[in-house]
Amino acid sequence: MFTQIGTFILALLVLLTASRLLLTAWLWPRVKAAGGPWPIFRWGLRIDLNQVAMWAGIPALLAPWLADQPLAIWLTGLWLQGVWLLFVLLEISTPQFIQEYDSRPNRLYLDYLKYPKEVFGMLWKGYKLVLAAALVTLLLAAWLGHALFAQAQPHPLPAWPWRLGMTLLIAAAIVLAIRGTLGHRPINPASVAWCGDSLLNTLPLNSLYNVLFALYAIKNERSAADVYGDLPDQELQAIIREQAGIAPGPPDIPTLHHQPASQRPPRPRNLVLIVQESLGAQYVGNLGGAGLTPCLDALAATGWNFTRAYATGTRSVRGLEAVTAGFPPTLSDAALRLTDAQSRFFTLAQLLRRHGYRSRFIYGGEAHFDNMKSFFLGNGFDELHDLPTFESPAFVGTWGASDEDMFDKLHTLLSQDADQPTLHLAFSVTNHTPWEYPAGRIAVEGNPATVQNTVRYADWAIGQFFEKARGSAYWENTVFLIVADHDARVGGAQRIPLRHFHIPALIVGAGVEPRRDERIISQIDLPPTLLSLIGISDAHPMIGHDLNDPGTGGRAMMQYEDHYGYLRGDMLAVLEPDQAPHFFRYAAPDGYTALPPDPDLARIALAHALWPTWAYRHRAHTLPELRLPG
Repeated sequence: MFTQIGTFILALLVLLTASRLLLTAWLWPRVKAAGGPWPIFRWGLRIDLNQVAMWAGIPALLAPWLADQPLAIWLTGLWLQGVWLLFVLLEISTPQFIQEYDSRPNRLYLDYLKYPKEVFGMLWKGYKLVLAAALVTLLLAAWLGHALFAQAQPHPLPAWPWRLGMTLLIAAAIVLAIRGTLGHRPINPASVAWCGDSLLNTLPLNSLYNVLFALYAIKNERSAADVYGDLPDQELQAIIREQAGIAPGPPDIPTLHHQPASQRPPRPRNLVLIVQESLGAQYVGNLGGAGLTPCLDALAATGWNFTRAYATGTRSVRGLEAVTAGFPPTLSDAALRLTDAQSRFFTLAQLLRRHGYRSRFIYGGEAHFDNMKSFFLGNGFDELHDLPTFESPAFVGTWGASDEDMFDKLHTLLSQDADQPTLHLAFSVTNHTPWEYPAGRIAVEGNPATVQNTVRYADWAIGQFFEKARGSAYWENTVFLIVADHDARVGGAQRIPLRHFHIPALIVGAGVEPRRDERIISQIDLPPTLLSLIGISDAHPMIGHDLNDPGTGGRAMMQYEDHYGYLRGDMLAVLEPDQAPHFFRYAAPDGYTALPPDPDLARIALAHALWPTWAYRHRAHTLPELRLPG
């Protein structure tokens, strides 16, 4: 057994490395443009060792106890041959899949397995030579696998203390290989993303890993229709377009529409999206909160202050998908964590790339958390600056570098650009348990490790940044958004605790007149509004409102656990699994009066709960040039 397993490990590493080498050579112009092949092979070895441990781990653990048993040797050989052929099949499928879909085999590979008749018919009619070459390769691989792994001589077993020691060492090696790192988060596709080319980010993976990860990620794709009920597609699209105020788009991207800019500066303005971790309205003085944010309150008096903005969810990824992609919430996981949204998914960076923008994501923590690295690099962002890129940060806590370090990085990057317009997404980390921040920055009240004190520090860091920004050359040509991703510790007895979805949202900078806007708005309204302010007229699929139009706004939507809320004026519709909708009249902060059914509002709420799932599954939240054929 030891010989079988050792030979299998060596053969598999040779196979996967050779495949990766050939793919890199084939795609060399793109690899070279992205900075060279070193990340592909460095991360690729870790992914391959992860797979070796996954597939050979159990036989390896049993070997010290069963290596003298012919039946165990035969079963091990059978298992290793099957696994070997599976890896070979996926690797020889890869070039043709890349040719068609510009990615390693992924979720789409699994989707095609549902239709074997059609797929094999297509292959037979259009790819006879490819099919024949694949069949020959598989036969040769089967012969080689049988020759290498099928037979082995029984090994005499050492005394049981030696067997126990070997088992413990093998177990430790398996755990380390599966984790792929000594860090506190195990390796995953986001860990190995290294550039803005989504295809190149799959090269460190092997194809079986990519397919299996896609299979694992399906658990995040719950269907709203299965839980809340369904609507015919035509009615669904009509409601969404009517509520968004847009004309019908093409069948494959039905919400694609042209949005004219409300301002026309001499050159497109820079755009900075500052997403503040867990900064609910309950802490913000000018929104009726606890008065912990004097810097943000002073800033609000100088900009466009939305006093009734609502988050779409209770997780950072939910806020990020809304602010960067204009994508509404649904029962499924956020788009950042869904397999088919890792490339060709609409973001502001995808659109602004058309207009010559350079886009950067700045985060004080490790960007592979919540799959942010993979999502942003795969969807238009050119650069990623996270904790490993920060030089001598002033403070590093559990979640990463402090807010002041993040803002220093943002200021440095903004100061570098003079001619090219830029998009910067800056995401803070400080306002999060266990409430860590640098000492000596604020007047601490009571226990230093509280949410109240981290809010004070986060506000101080905002004030420090904008004091520098106002004196900088980039200020006169930059629009800034400051918005929370969500509130902290959302909860309550209500089906949708709206007071905990109330967040600050403020736009300041070039061309922005001070005003206090009392309209109800959603996070998904902010990206279209910002495009309009920076002078970009273009077509996009977002269903949020351009709030520069005074007739817009007035509604917000949010996902809270299994409950979906749609707020229109003071009317709240709540969808729950397998129940009729509930309706309430809402008076902030905690006034809920039950109302009789409203069929019209129920259909509107249901359409907005269903549409994100429909758009994701039909790959319809995208731009025409990014959409895959078929």
